[in-house]
Amino acid sequence: MGAEAKKEIDERREKENRLASLYEQYFDRIAHYIYVRLGDMNEAENLAGEVFVKALESLKSYKERGIPMQAWLFRIAHNVLVDRLRRKGRITTVPIDGVPVEAREDPVAMAEKSIEMERVNEAMQKLTPEQREVVRLRFFGDLSSKEVGAIMRKSDGAVREMQRAAIEKLRGLLTGEVPDF
Repeated sequence: MGAEAKKEIDERREKENRLASLYEQYFDRIAHYIYVRLGDMNEAENLAGEVFVKALESLKSYKERGIPMQAWLFRIAHNVLVDRLRRKGRITTVPIDGVPVEAREDPVAMAEKSIEMERVNEAMQKLTPEQREVVRLRFFGDLSSKEVGAIMRKSDGAVREMQRAAIEKLRGLLTGEVPDF
């Protein structure tokens, strides 16, 4: 075996190991990101699995270009989700209050949180689609603005600006300081 072939095999193994590590770290995040759009956890988990299969299949073509591999995975997740929504012909968004939260609270506090989350969900619908996507990726996908930028093909600064504008608009809508357009 030549030095070039050995180097190629070593690079492939390194990428596979990184992908396996990211599977452990990001499977739940990717499934959660998809779930927020689909409202079906079983399907979200199936699609999250599909994301990693597609990543493994395209691992040979993956090149480090200053974009973290996890951002590449979320881009694949976004594309898998868009393909699935096109096939089904409908978009379902799960209300934020429908997203499972791991917390043990008393029923009164949970009811108050549910009412507040309903208000947030209604306000989210008044954001632009791009602003909603930034909020989903940043807060439900737990990604950095640089990673979100890589997924959305926007600069880090553009993502931060969209996030700022989205949060400012949400804050205004929730406090009644901004007209409800």
